[in-house]
Amino acid sequence: MQYLHPVITVELFPEERLALLHLLNALPDEQWANPTVCPGWSVHDLALHLLGDDIGIISARRDGYRELRTPANLDLSQWANLVAYINQRNEQWVQAMQRISPRLLCEFLQMTGEAIARHFAQLDQFALGVPVHWAGPDPAPVWLDTAREYTERWVHQQHIRDAVEQPGLKERRWLAPVLETFVYALPQALRQVNSPLDTTVQLVVTGDAGGTWSAVRTDQAWALSTEAAREPDARVTMDQEIAWRLFTKGLSKDEALPHIGLEGNSVLADKVLDMVSIIA
Repeated sequence: MQYLHPVITVELFPEERLALLHLLNALPDEQWANPTVCPGWSVHDLALHLLGDDIGIISARRDGYRELRTPANLDLSQWANLVAYINQRNEQWVQAMQRISPRLLCEFLQMTGEAIARHFAQLDQFALGVPVHWAGPDPAPVWLDTAREYTERWVHQQHIRDAVEQPGLKERRWLAPVLETFVYALPQALRQVNSPLDTTVQLVVTGDAGGTWSAVRTDQAWALSTEAAREPDARVTMDQEIAWRLFTKGLSKDEALPHIGLEGNSVLADKVLDMVSIIA
């Protein structure tokens, strides 16, 4: 894959976690049970999930720990298998951790948040790391994997904020890196479309944190660009709020369509709406 300028998010991890803890520590007991957009999960469940993400990264990547119980015959190179396996693990974790009180959960999240921030800060962000599966199967730069982890935490914090009717972290410094990371799913969304060389698909996200990106068909694959050399064959325009929710399945395509501008080739434009920037 061709990469644009690096999305460096290391410095955002400590501040994002502080904002989350400030929110959670102020919640009255009854709001921990509020439902979130994540099916079947309350605020408490979603916070437990964030803790599980932290522990998984610290254990596997910092400490080199390999789980003793992993599926022996499951082909995780298949997208459906990977999604099902991750969803099952996430659900098992959340159910097993139900005895953790909100106070203790916040204490754990403070500890793991500090460890996560230290871990990512110590990495060479420009080295080659693990794949970011929704962007493609190949190893990705560490900065993209780090940014993916930032988006995971940012998105779930917004889900919690929505559930307790608190404003989100929508300023440009928070949201722009999320959108700049999500756009790396665009070539993957178009990968099965057979188009002539130089076919161009443009995504325009309006708002303070938005931007304009293009996917251009090359002789080998679709390549990202911020500067289209020609008028796009398809253009999709949406605001930043619709964009992050659509690309994380917080909105369905049908729910989002009335708020989206579509121009040009309808097949290409429709593929942009199918873009998914999470494992789901």
